[in-house]
Amino acid sequence: MNETKDLKFYLKLFSSTFTLSAFTFGGGYVIIPLMRKKFVEQYGWIEEEEMLDLTAIAQSSPGAMAVNAAILIGYRLAGVPGALLTVLATVLPPLITLTVISCFYTAFRDSRAVSAVMKGMQAGVAAVIADVVVTMTQAVARERSVMGWLILFGAFFASTLLDVNIVLIILCCGVLGAARTLWQHRRKGRA
Repeated sequence: MNETKDLKFYLKLFSSTFTLSAFTFGGGYVIIPLMRKKFVEQYGWIEEEEMLDLTAIAQSSPGAMAVNAAILIGYRLAGVPGALLTVLATVLPPLITLTVISCFYTAFRDSRAVSAVMKGMQAGVAAVIADVVVTMTQAVARERSVMGWLILFGAFFASTLLDVNIVLIILCCGVLGAARTLWQHRRKGRA
């Protein structure tokens, strides 16, 4: 690749991540499907299955999920420079927003318009989270894996009915996923 193309790629990566971060409200569960649409569907830089794997790693890593996902995507696309670029692009918009809000906190706190906007955003966040659930369920369905369905329903059951700590559920799912992957690799090696 020539230097101009590299610069264009990095600018596109930065601007895409910056825009997603700037106009996404509701945290990591909201930004993940938007990242998937941008980097998987629109640009074709990452495969669907790989995006699901990156999402799982981002969810199970300590820290903000949006930042974790940005780091993983940036690293996958452009190594350490890509990770540094995407993490900067992800944290800059909230940093700028919080700086402005802190400077004018009293005016924002008492504003009915700001309160109304925040209420409206809650409905949008709920819709995007529902989209994540549907998308991930469709991915499990496409795989046609009994183990995938057992993990999906087991995690849902443990979380909603048994009130098991989410950290324990994530760790168990990670161990089951790793065991499943190792089993599949060994099975392919024998074939």
